[in-house]
Amino acid sequence: MPIGPKRLPFFEHVAELRQRLVIIAITLLVGSTILYFEPFYEPIWAFITAPIIHLIPGGKFVVLGPFEAFTFRFKVSLFASIVLFSPIIIWQVLAFFLPALKPTERKWVVPTFFAAILLFFAGAAFVYLVIMEPAFTFMLSQGGDLVQNLADANKYLTGIGLMMIGFGMAFEIPIVVFYAIGFGLIPYRKLRQNWRYVYAGLAVIAAIATPDWSPVTMGALGGSLILLYEGSIALARIAFAKRIREQEMTAAELAEAEG
Repeated sequence: MPIGPKRLPFFEHVAELRQRLVIIAITLLVGSTILYFEPFYEPIWAFITAPIIHLIPGGKFVVLGPFEAFTFRFKVSLFASIVLFSPIIIWQVLAFFLPALKPTERKWVVPTFFAAILLFFAGAAFVYLVIMEPAFTFMLSQGGDLVQNLADANKYLTGIGLMMIGFGMAFEIPIVVFYAIGFGLIPYRKLRQNWRYVYAGLAVIAAIATPDWSPVTMGALGGSLILLYEGSIALARIAFAKRIREQEMTAAELAEAEG
């Protein structure tokens, strides 16, 4: 369905959503199929595990059953395709909402697209460069000398993949906050006044987005989300200064009338 200036009725929105989901599914299917084979599979896994390979006994991961090698290889290609082809996924999400936007609002779509890509890759890179080594060091230390660590490739991959995707999605929060203020869904003043509740909510999001639940990972993500939130608030204050002033004047008039 083409993207146009008209607003779509409900059932056309459903058809539009289905089309976008089909495109995403085909993208991931084709991408994961290509990445399943050489010369992609082994370099991808070597790259993914580079920050923690020195923590693994003998530098070798294991699979624990005859069918797990296939499962593992497929998951490598799937997680890699989600990250590498995330720009296509992000565009399909934005394209779904585009018909519902006013002409004056559509000017933000392309900047939002590039900002969303940047934030997603920033979240994934943050996991890879900052979080992985200390998080896995902490988790591996919890067994002490009583247990032997069997480096199950599938479980390691699931943990790494979910962290990268979870952090990437969590790093999109500034866009949500920016548009919530810009579209008047949440007044700027209310977000400023209720910062304690916002921080608590970000802490909950950090806990949900970290599959290992280690304090290292949750603390790093929570702190990052707070910084991103404050940055988005400051940016929205600049971008929507006129609207925010109008909201503050209206709030002041209401307070004076009630007083």
